[in-house]
Amino acid sequence: MSNTLIVEQGPNPSTDFFILPHLREHTEPCLRFGFGTVPSAAELEGARLIFVRYVPPKWRRLLEQSQDKPAEIVFFMDDDLFDRRAFADMPLRYQWKLWSLACRHQSWLARLGARLWVSTPYLAQKYAHWRPEVLEPGNPYEQESSASLAVKTLFYHGSASHYAELEWLEPVVEQALSRCPELTFEVIGDRHVRDRFAHLARVHVLHPMQWPAYQALLRRPGRTIGLAPLLDSPFNAARAPTKFFDITQAGAVGLYARGPIYERLVSDGINGRLLPMDKPDAWVDAIEHLLTNEPERVRMLAEARKLAGQRNSVER
Repeated sequence: MSNTLIVEQGPNPSTDFFILPHLREHTEPCLRFGFGTVPSAAELEGARLIFVRYVPPKWRRLLEQSQDKPAEIVFFMDDDLFDRRAFADMPLRYQWKLWSLACRHQSWLARLGARLWVSTPYLAQKYAHWRPEVLEPGNPYEQESSASLAVKTLFYHGSASHYAELEWLEPVVEQALSRCPELTFEVIGDRHVRDRFAHLARVHVLHPMQWPAYQALLRRPGRTIGLAPLLDSPFNAARAPTKFFDITQAGAVGLYARGPIYERLVSDGINGRLLPMDKPDAWVDAIEHLLTNEPERVRMLAEARKLAGQRNSVER
């Protein structure tokens, strides 16, 4: 076979746990395609074509209309996607997805002589008439040496009123993630926020939460640098510098928008950084600098905690 083509709905655990380890074991190179892209005639002719969980409409039309045929078609599933009763208790939208992209295609796949790969002996037994092959899961995670850099978390915990700041932050975060492979980004937001950052790996979007839950979240360790950008607007002019206390409570050093809001509490380079909003590259540089300068982070965090302790309003 000339090529192995993987058809998948973007990067996903099914491919990483099962398909890629299997292909590596057999030293097969592969080309990966999303739902909206199709191969050239030369790539399709004589290839092995692997559908991971789903058969997208564009690919079904391609196989029905093209004169160039793959040498082999494989359908892989790691859930019971061929029996509607198996997913009848799922949300209706998810039921529709499984039926329209998987379940309804099984007769068509059988007519094409497709092979079935499955993830468990249970599925192999249930669909024994397909003579399926069971793939064992592989480890998709790189085995890092003890000298590898530990993961560090950059975060922004703005509310729904901060969409403008989120839009401003997106290229900053993208550059920071590109320059700092040990970095992850955490943000609180809804579906719109999730969609905004969906193109970036190493981004974790948390659901909005009530104040007591947020306070508990900040007590969980693991955050390194907190972001507090603030664009110039009439609404933001009335803000208070409370993010200083949130970021300090999280055990992180803060990068704050330069201006009268945060200058009330932050001394640049002493207990945080004050950065201009018209120079986003300065924010990227500051993130990279702090990540690689732990003594500086420790010193600034100690100073921030000292000031936060002086402003402590909790009765003991």
